Amino acid sequence: MLKNEIKSIIERFQTAGWVLEPDAKKIMKLSGLDIPNFVLTASLKEAEAFLKDSKGPVVAKAVSEKILHKTEHKAVVTGIDSVEMLEKEMSRLLTLDGCEAVLVEEMVQGLEVIVGAKVDSQFGPVVVFGLGGTSVEIYNDTAIRMAPLKPDDVSSMIDSLKAKDLLFGYRGREGVNMDVLTHTLISFSHLIMDLEEYMESLDLNPVICTQKRCVVADARIILETGNWKIGN
Repeated sequence: MLKNEIKSIIERFQTAGWVLEPDAKKIMKLSGLDIPNFVLTASLKEAEAFLKDSKGPVVAKAVSEKILHKTEHKAVVTGIDSVEMLEKEMSRLLTLDGCEAVLVEEMVQGLEVIVGAKVDSQFGPVVVFGLGGTSVEIYNDTAIRMAPLKPDDVSSMIDSLKAKDLLFGYRGREGVNMDVLTHTLISFSHLIMDLEEYMESLDLNPVICTQKRCVVADARIILETGNWKIGN
């Protein structure tokens, strides 16, 4: 069952047809998923304070209802490690179409995976899992299962990937925390079951996994068109 806070967010973006990233990440957090620490602001002073409090570089992203695909508009900047760079990039991002605030968040490093979902006309909500980032388009190394998932389903999805060795650790590289990854996929699958009537697709790409965390670095929810209303 959807929490009231999630219902409120979904209904607020019904007309737009998709949920802005900061709000999509709030939904992920409310659903038990891990998200980066972030601040949403148009204030350079506030962004500078966040950078100084961070343990490493940060990421800055333009937040605009007119920008769905950020990379096409150069609306994402990674590796910001100085006040000078932050000021330059924030000033540029705020000039992009419809941008009134910038999402400044911690930069997490690890193995990138994709966790996605769509509502299939025959099978209902299905979960897609595989290698994330740009590699998902190159290698097409993904697995699909019907929601909701169980631990055995997650194990089966992982085992079916050609590059599964990367998840367990390969040539001296650290593997990811399988318990955390399993929790992430199962929690995600229950969320999309609750959102079935209201969403068209939901993509978390990338989710950055380490030996300790699986962090949702980007989240995009495309809503179903129509005059639906979430019940109480």
